[in-house]
Amino acid sequence: MKRSGSADLPLHYGYVPKWLAERMAKLGFLITESIITEYGKEEVLRRLSDPFWFQSLGAVMGMDWHSSGITTSVMGALKKAINPHSKELGIYICGGKGKYSKQTPAELLQIAGSTGLNGNELVRSSKLTAKVDNTAVQDGFQLYTHNFIVSSSGEWTVIQQGMRPDSRTARRYHWHSANIKSFVEEPHTAICGINMGDILNLTAVEASASRTGILNISTQNPDEILSVFRHLNLPDHHEVRAEDVNLKRLGTTLWLTREQQPKDFEELLLLQGVGPRTLQSLALVSEVIHGSPVRFKDPARFSFAHGGKDGHPFPVPLKVYDETIGVLRTAVEKSKLGNTDKTEALKKLHEIAVRSEKDFVPNDNFDALIQKERDDSWKYGGRTVFGNAKPPEKIKKDIQLKLFP
Repeated sequence: MKRSGSADLPLHYGYVPKWLAERMAKLGFLITESIITEYGKEEVLRRLSDPFWFQSLGAVMGMDWHSSGITTSVMGALKKAINPHSKELGIYICGGKGKYSKQTPAELLQIAGSTGLNGNELVRSSKLTAKVDNTAVQDGFQLYTHNFIVSSSGEWTVIQQGMRPDSRTARRYHWHSANIKSFVEEPHTAICGINMGDILNLTAVEASASRTGILNISTQNPDEILSVFRHLNLPDHHEVRAEDVNLKRLGTTLWLTREQQPKDFEELLLLQGVGPRTLQSLALVSEVIHGSPVRFKDPARFSFAHGGKDGHPFPVPLKVYDETIGVLRTAVEKSKLGNTDKTEALKKLHEIAVRSEKDFVPNDNFDALIQKERDDSWKYGGRTVFGNAKPPEKIKKDIQLKLFP
């Protein structure tokens, strides 16, 4: 058994305001439903087990692009939105933060009772993943959140997070049942974090003799396991900087959605009528749904869909967010009736962006781009945890002159 990945994140406290939490649940549900429709429920579990994709998902949903809060907030939104529809989707989300993590065994047994899955085995897997990350790997991070996501076919993913207050960092661990061969020898596909010196890692191959004497988690004795380590390490700064994003990919998205209107692409005719700013968000949401794993190495780029609740890179544009949800919901609902034109158009939006990257050369106007987003934020109902976005002073003066000549 091995982890599918992990991430080190600056430890952030705070809350998710209701106006964002409700939208995160809606968008998260539609993204999940779109992936299931296009690729199957097992693909949702594989995506969730990738720390880079998970961070990108949180960023496209309007969370602070680099913070530890993405973990609990995204999983809370997904659990709230998905579980009422678990039977039809085939995906169940258990656990959560603090006291909710302790409810995981009871939730798993209840799910097993209605699906015919082996509840005891699922509970065992849940406890062992927590035991490994909290005890077998003594890296100074104490778990405080644990989510167990299981499909109706029995495949599962675990997302759990620990904190280390002395360094003000959090570490998120990802597990995927498809990777599991042994719980005690190299179980993780990745652990992401800042190098803080030597740690006690009882899951290392070199610790096999010690494990035999002090750890009785499993009796398996696997052969050498090849590990693909997915490691995400995010900086402490709040603002989004040019070095945090792939400028070629971001520039292509902006060029496509702002300068090349859909009329120029036959494949996107069904998206005519959608404004350029919403098209920008839809292009990034489409990439989260259809993009390959290599495209999520810069999660900060996805914050250019709906900004961030702390105002970085810009306030959350609520009007754009709602229009994105509306377009995606219409596409999903029509596809259920056999009309896949709109879902195909959204998929093409991502495919065209990928094709266009080959010859695209980004400019050096990154800071100007962010400033323009901030200046225009008030037009789109921009909002942060600190309040509503205001027009720039120059625009305020122009408005006042028009009102009072």
